[in-house]
Amino acid sequence: MSDSKSAPITIGPQGGEILSVVGDNYRILVSGKQTKGAFSTIDMLIPPGSGPGPHSHTSFYESFYIIDGEVEVHSEAGSYVANKGSFVVIPEGGVVHNFKNVTDRIAHLLCTVVPAGLEEFFEEIGEPVAADSFLPPPAMTPESVKKLQATAKKHGQIVYPPNFFDKQLVK
Repeated sequence: MSDSKSAPITIGPQGGEILSVVGDNYRILVSGKQTKGAFSTIDMLIPPGSGPGPHSHTSFYESFYIIDGEVEVHSEAGSYVANKGSFVVIPEGGVVHNFKNVTDRIAHLLCTVVPAGLEEFFEEIGEPVAADSFLPPPAMTPESVKKLQATAKKHGQIVYPPNFFDKQLVK
């Protein structure tokens, strides 16, 4: 009988693939390739004024543990200020959501996605960077927005206009 147990996955403090994604710094700690698609975990550094725009996904859970700092989480169900020690779960099913760092210091989040796959989207749209490095967010031209929306769709997501929640409040 052969022993087919997998070895533990270990990542050092500077390990993992590090990407600049929309001006944020995302370090992929474990990918779906390493977990047979079960989950992925991403260490996120979100500078002041930054965070992903409104988006949705129907086929995976996305959770955030706020290690340090604070972000405002917005969804179709309302808003929540998530500060150090807070935990947020975005359920599968397609609720539109986003988060933004509205403070003057970097927010540090640990994101887990079940099942994995979101990290592949980040790999496709992100740019490799050094640890703790930040690139300016890319310009959002009509062409780049269309490309981002097509890439997001390929990875099971829908990207909405930045003012999506402003329009929700007007109703």
